Amino acid sequence: MIKTLKKLLYAAAVLLLGLSLYFCWPGAAVTVSIPEGSGAGQVASSLKREGVIVSATWFKVLVKLTGTGKRLMPGEYTMRRHMSAEEALWRMTHSTYVSSIKIVIPEGWRMEQVAERLEANGVTPGKPFLELARAQKMEGYLFPSTYYLKKNTPPQEVINLLKFEFDRQIRPLFFKGFPQGMDEHKTMIIASIVEREAVDDNERPLIAAVYINRYRKGMPLEADPTTQYALGYWKRGLTYADLKFKSPYNTYVVGGLPPGPICSPGYSSVAAAMAPADLDALYFVADRKGKHIFNASFKEHLKAKRRVEQAAKAGE
Repeated sequence: MIKTLKKLLYAAAVLLLGLSLYFCWPGAAVTVSIPEGSGAGQVASSLKREGVIVSATWFKVLVKLTGTGKRLMPGEYTMRRHMSAEEALWRMTHSTYVSSIKIVIPEGWRMEQVAERLEANGVTPGKPFLELARAQKMEGYLFPSTYYLKKNTPPQEVINLLKFEFDRQIRPLFFKGFPQGMDEHKTMIIASIVEREAVDDNERPLIAAVYINRYRKGMPLEADPTTQYALGYWKRGLTYADLKFKSPYNTYVVGGLPPGPICSPGYSSVAAAMAPADLDALYFVADRKGKHIFNASFKEHLKAKRRVEQAAKAGE
């Protein structure tokens, strides 16, 4: 009986020692990745999965009690295993422990949108970034991609990184030579318009061909995205008054190309502008199914528009 009691006491002591070491002894360092858009529940699950905290439920309760939900930013955090939920939350709300933040810059964004996302994620202040980007004429060159950036990075450093990615991925395309009558600046303008127009990747070279054909013939481009850019935002459902808006970027009121790109195009759009389809079309109209109908004749273009409108009315 005494021996059995000694064994039980010994086992309890070992268990108590193990628990003490688990909860009190600093665990191994671990990097926890928190994806963009993660809520408190997802963050808690990630921390528990990596062995940082014991209770995901208690972590979520703490977030609610402290009102720190909006301060849980995406990124990679330096943590250690066997931490208390309180310490883990404190680290996640203090930038010292964030090693990087995942930032996604989508294709077709204008520099104002990029500035807003960078500021919203604590990477760099939006206004100084935007002022520098405008002064350096970076519209079109803030390459859309996924980046891992540190908090409080100087604006110029962020611009340099995005431009470096452009040089790495896009500039090799230019070594092949430009289409007749085109150069880098003109190509980037066409590519930016294609980026805002195209839905189907297969149509990018076709759309590029239409705008290049119109440019070569001295025709107004009449590209809706240029009017949207001129208005200062991506307005849907442009009106006739919008199309008459006076701006060097509105290709309904000025001839030739706008002064510069209207957004940052992705690789596919730049490649399309560098190698447009062998097509004599000058017009296209959206078929309301994600694609376009292309025509060389204005008369045929009007017929295509009527067919699309009739199909829309019929509910097809």
